[in-house]
Amino acid sequence: MTRQPHRRRTPITLLSLLFIVMTMTLGPTSSSAAETDWWNPVARPAPDSQINVTGEPFKGTDSQGEVRGLVDAHNHLFSNEAFGGRLICGKPFSEKGVADALKDCPEHYPDGSLAIFDYITHGGDGKHDPVGWPTFKDWPAYDSMTHQANYYAWIERAWRGGQRVLVNDLVTNGMICSVYPFKDRSCDEMTSIRLQAKLTYDMQDHIDKMYGGTGKGWFRIVTDSAQAREVIEQGKLAVILGVETSEPFGCKQVLDIAQCDKEDIDKGLDELYDLGVRSMFLCHKFDNALCGVRFDEHGLGTAINVGQFLSTGTFWQTEKCKGPQKDNPIGEAPSETEEDLPAGTEVPEYDEDAQCNVRGLTGLGEYAVRGMMDRKMMLEIDHMSVKATGRVLDIFEAEQYPGVLSSHSWMDLNWTERVYSLGGFVAQYMHGSEEFSEEAKRTDALREKYGVGYGYGTDFNGIGDHPAPRGANTSNPVTYPFKSVDGGSVIARQTTGERTWDYNTDGGAHAGMIPDWIEDIRQVGGQDVVDDLLRGAESYLGTWGASEDHKAGVNLASGSTASASSSESNPFTSYAPSRAVDGKPGTRWASDWSGDQWLRLDLGSASLVKRVTLDWERAYGKAYRIQLSTDGTNWQSVWSTTTGDGGLDTARFTGVPARYVRVQGLERGTEWGYSLREVGVYSN
Repeated sequence: MTRQPHRRRTPITLLSLLFIVMTMTLGPTSSSAAETDWWNPVARPAPDSQINVTGEPFKGTDSQGEVRGLVDAHNHLFSNEAFGGRLICGKPFSEKGVADALKDCPEHYPDGSLAIFDYITHGGDGKHDPVGWPTFKDWPAYDSMTHQANYYAWIERAWRGGQRVLVNDLVTNGMICSVYPFKDRSCDEMTSIRLQAKLTYDMQDHIDKMYGGTGKGWFRIVTDSAQAREVIEQGKLAVILGVETSEPFGCKQVLDIAQCDKEDIDKGLDELYDLGVRSMFLCHKFDNALCGVRFDEHGLGTAINVGQFLSTGTFWQTEKCKGPQKDNPIGEAPSETEEDLPAGTEVPEYDEDAQCNVRGLTGLGEYAVRGMMDRKMMLEIDHMSVKATGRVLDIFEAEQYPGVLSSHSWMDLNWTERVYSLGGFVAQYMHGSEEFSEEAKRTDALREKYGVGYGYGTDFNGIGDHPAPRGANTSNPVTYPFKSVDGGSVIARQTTGERTWDYNTDGGAHAGMIPDWIEDIRQVGGQDVVDDLLRGAESYLGTWGASEDHKAGVNLASGSTASASSSESNPFTSYAPSRAVDGKPGTRWASDWSGDQWLRLDLGSASLVKRVTLDWERAYGKAYRIQLSTDGTNWQSVWSTTTGDGGLDTARFTGVPARYVRVQGLERGTEWGYSLREVGVYSN
């Protein structure tokens, strides 16, 4: 504003007086946001938790124009509303204040003996001091499964310490709800998902009020990558909604019979998208009508396997793995949940040499995957069986779709490069700093190769442990106060009520300890690991944005003229060559049962061909080549393999002009001939 020349004072006019009154009424006061650092609220509820971080949160972009920030790719802010509403005690926020938000479940009084879920999953007796605010003698704690770890002020501390992306996975499990004795609501999974989504928006409103109105708070729910980037550039926290549930859209299976159909899937995906959900799991803990799961270990594995049987009528079934990837060993330790099985029913014993789930991605599951692609959503492959994950990656590679996430160390690490090569994002579970650093270094070369950052999945309010304290006497403890990952803020010990947490002696007790955990990783694993984590926000947005920008390629083979060396004869079904290009996954071309067979496609006119996809039926080609021709007489081999294993193959090669495409079989993978459900030919 230009400074006016000095003038002699004149009497205050009525207009001037009106202006002064308006300024006093509408303008900033000593308690307003204009005279308060933008990262501090105008007014915080009193009493409330402390944040114990000073300094301005970093914002903007770096010299390369990229955002920075840590990514919690897997958290459950409102799982206190899941499982019937009484398994997780305490709330992320309450209009009545912290004393109401951070209180234990009534059934835990007087000594925690009825903290049943804790001792079912972790042993012991579950006993604890149930008092939360203001003393917090025994909770939250790194090894408690039943207490709120995501109070809003603790999330705020994580944000102030450098976190810029938070994925809030809306979560529940109808079977756990039904067998857990304490509940105050329906066990319907979608009802719980809707409530948790609503409460996430309510928490955004709650925080906005502290900052002076709608849109002014640091907790911002985003529904596209551009919006997320804008939020992060402002130095705020981008919150993405995800879903992690065992029976999405009601797609459970009972005795291997699906309890949903394609209409249910479309309706469910549309509803979730409208709620703001942009990533999700298709299966979790229990085999469902969409896919098989990766198993749980130890006593928890036994409990989950019992739950699967009670929900579906089937226990997990295993087979020998066909590749280097394996599902987790099935936990066979005794569990009190076995008492819930019908008389005479026992959890099966499993062959140590058969560690993969027999259940992969079903036809309905593939329909759901393609439905997510159509809606530009990102798919979580953690919790999917090896067989299901392999099929998903095949589909994404065939379509060049990047929207794949592994958010908390539940995929086999042998998948990592395939995820990165697609453009996907990988995060590691919130392990202790030694384990986290070791696992990060195992995949460091791949992050360097693909130029990507890293994330973590805290799984707070989930059913996993969090980092235990390394002890105050360790040679390299967290020293308070310390600087945030960007060096701009100073972080002291965190205090809520009468309790002050120290990472060295308390570990990862709640979400507010994330900055302290990151500092512990720096002490143990070095600055390079932390730098990779700081690049996480840009990488996550890269995966999301590329998914939004994805355009399905035009299949040049669709409806083309097809011929073959032979076709299997069947009086009831046609296996004609045209069945491999009719766009129907339920039909197929099948050859005679001999090794030297071919399928030829006439595209109608010459086009540049760069990619061919082959969706094999059980009778697949072990050795075969892809050949191209402009005249149908002179053929050029552009791709070949001698190690085919069936499934969905994608052949990529330097673009060649061609009108004709030939798949030349050289060696069968089975005793039958060659059988292709669908062939795709693409210019991109």
